[in-house]
Amino acid sequence: MGCTEAEWLRLLPAAIGEHASRVVENQLNVTLAPGKLTVCWTTLSPRVIGLVRLPRLQVTFCFDGLSSDERHAFMRRFDLYMHRGGG
Repeated sequence: MGCTEAEWLRLLPAAIGEHASRVVENQLNVTLAPGKLTVCWTTLSPRVIGLVRLPRLQVTFCFDGLSSDERHAFMRRFDLYMHRGGG
């Protein structure tokens, strides 16, 4: 993800919607009936392109107890809320 941890944490509530969740350090636990999702992130060194420094997070998603369609539906919404505009 091309954002700082502060930006990531600010965007998370809207991205996960009405699902119950809890953040503990660098981990988000989300209840997605009938299963759950664990999202973990680590801050990486910024990507440097000339004089530009772009923040980076390595993010992993671990679904448990959800069908492929349920995972896809959640990620479609999540991606829309995390998408940042450009040209």
